[in-house]
Amino acid sequence: MPYSMRYGEGGKLLIGDIRCSCSSRHNEPTQDIYVGGGIIANVPEYIARRDIGKNCVLVADNITWELAGSRVSQSLKEAGYHVTNCVITRPDRMEPDETAVGEVLLSLEPDTEFLVSVGSGSITDTTRVVAKRLEIPQVCIGTAPSMDGYTSSICPLTFRGVKIHRAGKCPEIIVCDTDVMKTAPMDMVCSGVGDVLGKFIAIADWKIGNIINGEVFCPVCGEIVMDALSRLLDNLDEIKARTEKGIRILTEALLLSGMTIMIIGHTRAVASVEHNVAHYWEMMQLLHGKLPPSHGSSVGVATLLVLPVFKTFAEEDLSQIDLEVIKKNRLEREDRVRWMYRAFEKTAAESIMADNEGDFLSWEEQARRVRTAQERFEDIRRVINELPSPEKLESAMRFLGCEMTPADCGVDDKLLNMSMRCAKDYRTRYTLFKLISECGLEDKYLSQYPV
Repeated sequence: MPYSMRYGEGGKLLIGDIRCSCSSRHNEPTQDIYVGGGIIANVPEYIARRDIGKNCVLVADNITWELAGSRVSQSLKEAGYHVTNCVITRPDRMEPDETAVGEVLLSLEPDTEFLVSVGSGSITDTTRVVAKRLEIPQVCIGTAPSMDGYTSSICPLTFRGVKIHRAGKCPEIIVCDTDVMKTAPMDMVCSGVGDVLGKFIAIADWKIGNIINGEVFCPVCGEIVMDALSRLLDNLDEIKARTEKGIRILTEALLLSGMTIMIIGHTRAVASVEHNVAHYWEMMQLLHGKLPPSHGSSVGVATLLVLPVFKTFAEEDLSQIDLEVIKKNRLEREDRVRWMYRAFEKTAAESIMADNEGDFLSWEEQARRVRTAQERFEDIRRVINELPSPEKLESAMRFLGCEMTPADCGVDDKLLNMSMRCAKDYRTRYTLFKLISECGLEDKYLSQYPV
């Protein structure tokens, strides 16, 4: 195994010994990560070991404050820490947006030395981006096994209704008390499972990006993610029962997946077109004043939608496509700009296009990609055949009681159709959906999603 994982003293999760020959720069994790039952009481001790200061702002929302935040705050005060509490209160689910970030910033004191986040995705990302801007440490107290962002250094945020990604800090200390995590409602457990299952698509797209564009694929990060997926699928009974073992395995899968971001500095191993679909649902619902679906659950459902497209493409005959026909029908720059305005609406479209200039392909580059796909189709087929069957993932999600359809996520047909058509356009990152479009096959593969 080109990496090691074990538990040390006090439930400390130790990951290291990374051995990889790829050309990516690999960062050995230096975080203190603790997983186990009853360990939330040890938070003051964990912080003292790291020696990151005595003055902090503790960030929670009105739910996680009651669940664990008040306990952590009190234990820190009793241990001699000065704690300013920032409890973000919302009538519905909190979003990691500019308002939430502003509340954290306004809670800072001149002598604040570190931040403590108590929550899952939204709280962690809101706190993380502030910690990065101030270059101060963050302590993360997880409350639900619902997403892979605890060990991430990337922040998915919402700014003026648009889903954006900004650099953050991976917390110096991460504490996942399984006694707390297993009290999370089953829909949050399912959200974590959905987020992990989406990694099948992410790894496949990464390998396809390597085949078509020579993108560096890191086999160690790929193995870390695939090991996490294997352990998860082998322990569905334990996860459904929310036993200590099951929640630990799900938590490990999320932590390990997120840790690949820190190891190689990007999210290629954990997010691709399935996340693009999910982000589109979230973004469009927020833009129209609706409560978005849970991120991980959306990823799980989106994975069920895109996986059959991969499997069908494995039977394609690319030798039959005509480059001259593709060239005649391709969107020129002004046509693509109009499409982006239609798909994402003005503010989001302009932001996405500004961040993804590489998606305005020259014909020469598009033709090169198509020819490469023709020449190396057996390699692409091999990648797709490594994916599990849609039936296997459907069975796992149904067994756990996960959301299974876009309708379960509050997504109507109009939003669904547009999301499947524009998922390729959300970012420059290469995906099978981009290849399908570049080969002039989008209508063939997405005909059931008219726009």
